[in-house]
Amino acid sequence: MKLAEIGEFGFIARVRQRAESCADLVLGIGDDCAASRPAPGELLLTSTDLLIEDVHFRRAWSDPRTLGRKSVSVNVSDVAAMGGKPASLYLGLGIPGGVAVEDLDAFADGVLEACAEYGAVLAGGDTCRSPGPWFISVTVQGRVPEGELLTRQGARPGDLLWVSGRLGDSALALRELLAGGRPAPALAARHLDPSARVALGRALAVQGLATAMIDVSDGLLADLGHILDSSVVGARVERDALPLSSLFRDALTAEPALLDLALAGGEDYELLFTSPPQCAAAVAALAADGVPVTQIGRILPQEDGLLLVDALGRPCPLPRRGFDHFS
Repeated sequence: MKLAEIGEFGFIARVRQRAESCADLVLGIGDDCAASRPAPGELLLTSTDLLIEDVHFRRAWSDPRTLGRKSVSVNVSDVAAMGGKPASLYLGLGIPGGVAVEDLDAFADGVLEACAEYGAVLAGGDTCRSPGPWFISVTVQGRVPEGELLTRQGARPGDLLWVSGRLGDSALALRELLAGGRPAPALAARHLDPSARVALGRALAVQGLATAMIDVSDGLLADLGHILDSSVVGARVERDALPLSSLFRDALTAEPALLDLALAGGEDYELLFTSPPQCAAAVAALAADGVPVTQIGRILPQEDGLLLVDALGRPCPLPRRGFDHFS
């Protein structure tokens, strides 16, 4: 069945029947606006992201359900990076008229499935006809108690630099896809179906362990640069401390230049954060929840700039700083 057979409002009705509600959502899908009531003492977090076919994704590489999941996760990651918990999601879709309703149902399945995993609800959105590629716009709203908000500011000289998970797998998978290859399933999943580190972000916020934080979306060095600029500091990154998967290390053995993918590849959606040295044991203990955290460097005074060093402390050349749509 084609979308033209049920129309825009028929598709919206199909999604509305499956969307859930939550305590602070007063009014969801079906009116001109959604209405929510934040709890006293909480801050409202809002972030939006745009995914365009053949720029951010290719439908030949991903089934609609997985694309729906990724559309949610990459936005929820921004809430995680500020120590918050996602609450409501708003979805805007530009869709070619010839798309099968079954594909849209599968996409909605992925969106709703990911929302449920993160404890969020689909609260509204919009649909329109696209003359060409798919356009996916997602806005997420989250909550964080006042006093627990984490930003890119606040890193201080002497703080330790940490990152969650593993770096470079998503960029390595993309490289193989662009070359016409088929990445190993674990690599492909890191690119096509990433996970937002909500639990880790909340733990860092609740325990007061992080001084600054960002999610790694444009590449480790690029996103670290945002922390350095906002906090007015420098940093020393230890190249050999970068957390890499066994698949990435295998590829690196054959092609050492691939290390640049871990430094600047992007779309890892891990959390990069700073923490005082006296909190090191408490930060390391968070790995017991299943997501490893690795110390990869230290914050320096601003005049020292950004340094990448090898195991002997010798400076290494810095690769390009990450993805920029207009560069």
